[in-house]
Amino acid sequence: MVRATVLLLAVMPFMVLGAQTAADSNAIRQAALDYIEGYYEGDGARMERALHPELAKRIVRTNDQGRSQLQQMSAMSLVLAHERAAARTTGHGSRKDVTIFDIYQNAASAKIYASGWSTTCISRSGMGAG
Repeated sequence: MVRATVLLLAVMPFMVLGAQTAADSNAIRQAALDYIEGYYEGDGARMERALHPELAKRIVRTNDQGRSQLQQMSAMSLVLAHERAAARTTGHGSRKDVTIFDIYQNAASAKIYASGWSTTCISRSGMGAG
């Protein structure tokens, strides 16, 4: 089953804006990997490093009776939930591909393709020298 989640990731403090560099792409890719690998490993610190502190994660879940409900989590509640959870064996060490779709000024759009699900990420990265 593929689940889509929108995240706001903070990779590093805001810096001077500039053209995309290999370092920008690497920082975005690392933030995405910190998120998904933090999830699989139950590593809250790694996940926290990838998330903007004002993250508002929302997901629509449908129960067995077909009723849908909007669920919400803040960055800290997401981190704490994954710290309390044991490391996940399903998907750990499996496929974790990151595709960067677009980078514009200090924002980027990327997608993590992981075993069993995918996550759409919107990354704020502080690109450029600085």
